[in-house]
Amino acid sequence: MLKLLKNLTKREWIYAIFCVILIIGQVWLELKIPDYMSEITVLVQTEGSKMNDIILNGGYMLLCALGSLVFAVGAGYFAAYIASEFSKNTRKQIFEKVQNLDTDEIKAFQTSSLITRTTNDVTQIEMLIAMGLQLLVKAPITAVWAITKILNKGWQWSAVTGVAVLILLGVIITLMIIVIPRFKIVQKLIDKINSIARENLTGIRVVRAFNAEQYQENKFSKVNDELTDLQLFNQKKFAIMMPVMYLIMYGLTLSIYFIGANLIQNSMLADKITLFGNMIVFSSYAMQVIMSFLMLAMIFMIIPRAEVSAKRINEVLDTKQKIFSGTFKGKTKEIGTVEFKNVSFKYPDADEYVLENISFKVNKGETIAFIGSTGSGKSTLINLVPRFYDATEGEVLIDGINVKDYDTKELNNKLGYVPQKAVMFAGTVNYNISYGDNGKETTQEKIKEAAKVAQAEEFIEKMDDKYETHIAQGGSNVSGGQKQRLAIARAIAREPEIYIFDDSFSALDYKTDSVLRKELKKYTKDATSLIVAQRIGTIMNADKIVVLDSGKCVGMGTHKELLKNCDVYKQIALSQLSKEELENA
Repeated sequence: MLKLLKNLTKREWIYAIFCVILIIGQVWLELKIPDYMSEITVLVQTEGSKMNDIILNGGYMLLCALGSLVFAVGAGYFAAYIASEFSKNTRKQIFEKVQNLDTDEIKAFQTSSLITRTTNDVTQIEMLIAMGLQLLVKAPITAVWAITKILNKGWQWSAVTGVAVLILLGVIITLMIIVIPRFKIVQKLIDKINSIARENLTGIRVVRAFNAEQYQENKFSKVNDELTDLQLFNQKKFAIMMPVMYLIMYGLTLSIYFIGANLIQNSMLADKITLFGNMIVFSSYAMQVIMSFLMLAMIFMIIPRAEVSAKRINEVLDTKQKIFSGTFKGKTKEIGTVEFKNVSFKYPDADEYVLENISFKVNKGETIAFIGSTGSGKSTLINLVPRFYDATEGEVLIDGINVKDYDTKELNNKLGYVPQKAVMFAGTVNYNISYGDNGKETTQEKIKEAAKVAQAEEFIEKMDDKYETHIAQGGSNVSGGQKQRLAIARAIAREPEIYIFDDSFSALDYKTDSVLRKELKKYTKDATSLIVAQRIGTIMNADKIVVLDSGKCVGMGTHKELLKNCDVYKQIALSQLSKEELENA
């Protein structure tokens, strides 16, 4: 928790100091009210007292109450400002940190958990700061100040107040011991609920197609009921606090008046008025003491959950980045070249290599394709180029420079990446095609040209608002083939040196695939293309084809060369095309 509070800015610390000063002023004014109340009580009981004196003391009480209100509003404003700024900055930190984590690290946290940590966990700490900054300062000051004012009023009353405080503390400590361990479980269950809800929304079509609505409902209900039962247990235990507090408060008041009545009855006539005034003052201050401990109890109920949330947030912020940006931004001797030098790769904590000793080089204007059975390492290989992962051994070079040496933005500006699963963002068609920044202006003409090459122009023109048509998050209002063509158009609009297509043509029909590749070849004749594909027809015209099998390169060459020299490639080709089609290709 303290580690996160170090992120407060200088202005926020200054506001915190102002808040503390206002709270001290508020407490001082609140504790002055019983003094004036005692004075009024004495004046009322004393013969010959003037009404003006009573009204004057009453006026002081009103001024104290009004001043306390003003200070409380000011302290609340500063506390709310600090809490909201802290949560804003913390959310920003988490978001930026997640953006810089590599793919493997994000998978380790899980998307649903990262969402919970960015939202619910930050909110828990925000609540603690907003309430805690006021109550944690106010409660001990009030308690200590009130106790000093009543110490000389009577040891009997002090003893009763001490017993009341001990009982209250005993109840609070018992509740905390019971409830605190369950807060960790609550946050984990919230993660689970987010995960199930996200899974259900993402796969809603499959759920409906397989009549699995009831299964999903049962799955959600199980976790939801578990969370509800746990929260009910916690809230029931906390609900004990209120009746216990009132019981102690009213019991203490009754005890003070009972003791006071006996003291007054057994005292001399001259001391009766003084004892009566002391009893009134003591009962007021005793309530302040009890309320102070109650305020601390409220904070102690929030602290455990906030502490759990703080640890979860720090887990993200303390995660050490494995991939760091380089510094190279200058011009290179080569342009548009991609080279792998004895590259091997294995996932963190894995024993076996996914890729072993891969070497090849492709020059500007050439197309290199990668093919192999499922799990052969094709996508992993090209993911090393944009540094989604870093090679375990060997070097990946772009334009003769190791990708690890490039400034991240400089490297990305050279690439046009089309993922295996097309990703659409909430916005217009224009927004999705011109997405990102590569240091070049993306004009409307460039967007239309990219859409035309990607064979997306036809369906875009049929939309109601054409290029201003809204695309839903994830592209749920367009088909798979349309999403894939828009993703390809996005890469084309960047005009990169190197194109990376990770099985990006699989959702297209054969005709569209063929036309798109022909247009793409014309448009990108001066760019280098890396293509991962399952279809032989998609890659047979590539300048170089790399055949992968269990992470190893088992063949490299043109389509015709591989048909003669590579059995793995030949088997894949024959599984898709007849001998006649292969011979005539």
